[in-house]
Parts: sequence; C-alpha cells; structure tokens
Amino acid sequence: MPRTIEDVETFLYRLNRNFEIMDDIFVISSGTDRPPIAIHVAEPVVVVRVDIGEVPKNETAQLKLFRQLLDYNASDLVHSAYALDENEIVLSAGIALENLDMNELAAVLSDIDIALARHVKTLRDIATEGAS
Repeated sequence: MPRTIEDVETFLYRLNRNFEIMDDIFVISSGTDRPPIAIHVAEPVVVVRVDIGEVPKNETAQLKLFRQLLDYNASDLVHSAYALDENEIVLSAGIALENLDMNELAAVLSDIDIALARHVKTLRDIATEGAS
C-alpha cells in the first residue's frame, strides 16, 4: 500500500520527534544552536532538508568550506549529503515515499542528527572566517 503524508506524521510521532506542521512541511527541532530539520512530502519523494548557513564571500574560505563539505559527504554521511542551493549550504536527503518505512526515516534523521552535532560548528566557523 502506498504511503502518504499521514504515514510520515505517524512515523514522526512514533519516533518521538518534536515537530510542527507549517504549510504541509514538518519542522523538527534539532536542539539548541542547531538549525531545524524540514521534511516535505513531494510525491513521489520525501525531501528532508536543513539550511546550514550562507556560503562565505571570500574565495579562500569558500575553497576551504567546499573541501570540508566534500570530505564530510565522503566520510561521515550515508543517507544525506551537503549541497549548495544558490548561496545557501544545505544538508538534504530524498526518500521514496511509495514504500517508506519507519526504520528508513529514522536512519535518515539519525544521519542528519549526527551531522548537525558534529559539523555545524566547524562549517559556521569556516564561513565566519571568510566574512572577516
């Protein structure tokens, strides 16, 4: 049986995730000093996304930041990846909605939780260096 937005909501409740629904987007708290996680059901996929911050204007800082993002993608992330959306650094994942199960959603959210705990401070420090 194909999954729906209601199934995603049920999974989030069962995973004990604190969330609000804003315009059909689930916004999940990821803790103090960490950006929220947004989940959008856009059939046929579930898009999970976190806005990390802006790309620094300084080219030397950009190079350092982009290298760090690629290193994280290769070494620390399994279900998600860092990318750029115009001038914004994002962490995102896509999951097929049709046969989504709770364990799959939990794995993606765990991957993102660990990335936010380990990476955000470093990425923001690099971006701040480039702003000076």
